[in-house]
Order: sequence, then structure tokens, then C-alpha cells
Amino acid sequence: MAFEHETGRYFMQDDTGKLIAEVTYQPIDDGAAVVIDHTFVDPVLRGQGIAGKLVRAVVDEARANGWTIEPLCSFARHEFDTKPEYADVLRPTKD
Repeated sequence: MAFEHETGRYFMQDDTGKLIAEVTYQPIDDGAAVVIDHTFVDPVLRGQGIAGKLVRAVVDEARANGWTIEPLCSFARHEFDTKPEYADVLRPTKD
């Protein structure tokens, strides 16, 4: 499954151009990190692991660019909480 990519988002559209899946992220810390702030999957596609693949696309991009990630949206937070393999890109919390 291939996603389209634009700065700050990975997404899928159906044949009519309707948005059916998306993850958005914004740079923080002068570009050293990104915040995943939104994940969406159309109800007809849910249960297929698409949201997890969207988050994984951001993780892969972060690794390639040396970024860390702050997962703000609830789904992204869940992915980071349940996937220890993402620990290398998790932005440390500031106390």
C-alpha cells in the first residue's frame, strides 16, 4: 500500500479524490522533531492496519532525517506506547 506524501502529511484518496486516510505532522524544536497531531482513516477502511502504516511512514521519515517524534494524537500515542521498536525516535519528555 503506497501513500501519497506532501510536506507534513501522508495520505490516501479514493478514485474520486476523496480523502480516505491521513496522518499529519508538524515540525517543532527548529526542525529537530515533529509532532504527529492527527490520524484519520475512513470508517470503510478501519480494521485493516492503515492508521498504523501511516504512523510508520512518519517514523521511517524521522529515522531517515534524524528527527524525534512527539505523538500527540491518541492513535499515534497508542502506537508509541505499544511498539517498543519506535523508542529510538520518541522525543524525550521535558521535566
